[in-house]
Amino acid sequence: MRRRLLSSMLLVAVIAVVLLGVPLGMLVVRSINDEAVQLLRAEATRLLAGVEYSVGQGQKVDPHQLAKNYPDRYIQVYVRGNQPIAVGSPPPPGRELTQEARSEAGYVRVAQDSAQVEQDIRARLVLTVALAVIALGVAVSLATVTSRRLSLPLQDLTKIAERLGSGDARPSRHSYGIPEVDLVAEVLDRSALRISDLLAREREFATDASHQLRTPLTGLTMRLEEIVAAADQPKTVREEGEAAIIQVERLTAVIDELLAAARRQRHAQTGPIKVDDVVDQQITEWEPAFRRAQRGLIRRGDRGLCALGTAGGLSQVLSTLMENSLEHGAGVLTVYTTSTDRSVVIEVADEGPGIPESLGHKVFERNVSGGGSTGLGLTLARALVAADGGRLELVKRRPATFAIFLRHVREHGRHRVVSGPA
Repeated sequence: MRRRLLSSMLLVAVIAVVLLGVPLGMLVVRSINDEAVQLLRAEATRLLAGVEYSVGQGQKVDPHQLAKNYPDRYIQVYVRGNQPIAVGSPPPPGRELTQEARSEAGYVRVAQDSAQVEQDIRARLVLTVALAVIALGVAVSLATVTSRRLSLPLQDLTKIAERLGSGDARPSRHSYGIPEVDLVAEVLDRSALRISDLLAREREFATDASHQLRTPLTGLTMRLEEIVAAADQPKTVREEGEAAIIQVERLTAVIDELLAAARRQRHAQTGPIKVDDVVDQQITEWEPAFRRAQRGLIRRGDRGLCALGTAGGLSQVLSTLMENSLEHGAGVLTVYTTSTDRSVVIEVADEGPGIPESLGHKVFERNVSGGGSTGLGLTLARALVAADGGRLELVKRRPATFAIFLRHVREHGRHRVVSGPA
């Protein structure tokens, strides 16, 4: 591209120099010739006036004085009644440039060798050609600078586009001083930001999906372990099998929710849910794991509570809190349900050492963990509660006590919620 730009600009410069230089040269030649003719005519007129004056005064024309006053000229003077006078050397045939002036007393003819005029013309033409060459040199310099100024940004933009195609979505934030090129660079930077955001979302989705699927898979694993352990007890096997089926259904719901979120089509509707059913289901699912860890899992508080939300979302949040307590807590885990004037509250608390003071204010931040885990569970749990129109808070650090605040059913009929991370 740079070569094409350079050749195009040079071609334009050459055409401009030719179109201007040729007429200028012709004008110079004509001007010099006209100037020489006018000079000879003026000399002839001036000589004739001097001759007439001398004749009128009764004086003779002095040839030596004429030769002295008009060197390099061939002068012929014809005065009526006198012998013709010739001064100087006549030009070679075919190269004379002659002008004359006439009056009643006679006439004067002045001739010049045209070689002198041609020499002047050649000097002027050489100067014109030199100026044309200088103009072409300037044009070459400007074309080189301009082509470089235009081609280098385009090469840079090509590299940026290739980098975007390879997955490196860092914005360049370059400015080249050319409005059109700067606009392209700005568009590429905006595209880089969008691509970077999309890649970040994809990575977050993959991480969130793996974490969200791990919880129901853990519950399913526990049920299968119970079935294996109670293989000789048909009643227990039936109960654990039914619980495992529930876990599979829950896993299917989580997968559907993740796929909907990936398509950005999650428009869930909150509705009345029975808090007792969700809490009892989670206690039933996690009780064997707590029993194996020699820990208790109990339920206290008000019964018969209804709140606005989604059963799947509340189940995942409670499952996350119970799993965190099982891994990082100690003692009896208590799920306490109550109702206030503003919310239905579900508190989950154990008797462990709690959360360190350094993590207390950022426990819900992404990738923050005090026990070497992924640091995603509480972040996703808070997002799920927020998607149902409630909130998840850490109400006490030692021992760790989390509270889920859900809206009362009496507040509204049904509510569209803003989709959050699945």
